[in-house]
Amino acid sequence: MKRDAVTCGGCVVSAVGAVGAVWLWGASDRTQRHLGNKFENNGQDFGAVLVELPLVVIVGVVLPGLVWGLGAWVLTRRERGRGRSEVHG
Repeated sequence: MKRDAVTCGGCVVSAVGAVGAVWLWGASDRTQRHLGNKFENNGQDFGAVLVELPLVVIVGVVLPGLVWGLGAWVLTRRERGRGRSEVHG
């Protein structure tokens, strides 16, 4: 694998992971309950949003990036074991 392709793929996977994590978090019943999706906005708790949202974004970025990096490392290691590495030419 080429280094540029691996790096670009990791960035794309992390961005998609962050967007997907925020979307899933926002669509959950628990989040809707905290945002006041009831009669006359009873039960609004924006403190939960301020605490949870940054954590959701961080996990959405880091977890897919780690999985992508682990996969790239495993594939690169296999290629090195066979005697051919595209990273070093």
